[in-house]
Amino acid sequence: MPAYFEGLLWLLLLLGPLLILQRILHRQTQAIFLLLTRRAEIALALFSLLFFPGVLLHETSHFIMARLLGVRTGRFSLLPHPLPNGRLQLGFVETAATDWIRDALIGGAPLIMGGAFVAYAGLERLGLTALWWNSVVGGPSAFLDSLPSLYGQPDFWLWFYLTFAVSSTMLPSPSDRRAWLPVAFVVAILLLLSLLAGAGPWLLSHLASPLDQIFRALAIVLGISDFVHLVLLLPLWGMRRALVQITGLDVA
Repeated sequence: MPAYFEGLLWLLLLLGPLLILQRILHRQTQAIFLLLTRRAEIALALFSLLFFPGVLLHETSHFIMARLLGVRTGRFSLLPHPLPNGRLQLGFVETAATDWIRDALIGGAPLIMGGAFVAYAGLERLGLTALWWNSVVGGPSAFLDSLPSLYGQPDFWLWFYLTFAVSSTMLPSPSDRRAWLPVAFVVAILLLLSLLAGAGPWLLSHLASPLDQIFRALAIVLGISDFVHLVLLLPLWGMRRALVQITGLDVA
């Protein structure tokens, strides 16, 4: 495979696990709060409070991007709201109707700002760069040997929590992505016309490398997100099973 496709490949390989892990951990967390409180409204409030830093960054990203692009904003909410399809809306920002390009940028703002935060927190504050290189050089054994050193990072658990909260809420929602399909369609048409016009070699030499760097950066963000979700998967599952045994109740 050409080198300029490697970033996209890593991005696609890491995105799927993150979507699955997010769904599993959100369900486990909601079940734990419900088993602890036995009241749906309190469990919802605790769940929303847990992810509040990520929700705040998510909705603020929409608001800032809209203002930067000259799009009027309306109501701004950070309070949870159940949707008719059974999903939970943790917050929202109302924006005026605009063109596809600005709508796509506003929808993608949480991924841009959230991704920047996750990259900084994971690489600089949690020390995952050293962990990665030790595992590359020394293999699985070096990876396991390096894990205890992570806890020595200043304010490790605070930054781990913030990384988890932000990475769990940074992906654009379906409403955030509503303009992505038409924009992607237009880009695909322009790309096809450029190839038919013989501009393929120019595009490859001038655009392939920058796009690959963007894909690699996003892959790093997704890799960090996958890591923090995987670390929490077993403890949360074990906590839920323990609560089921103690209370004799379970949540579907």
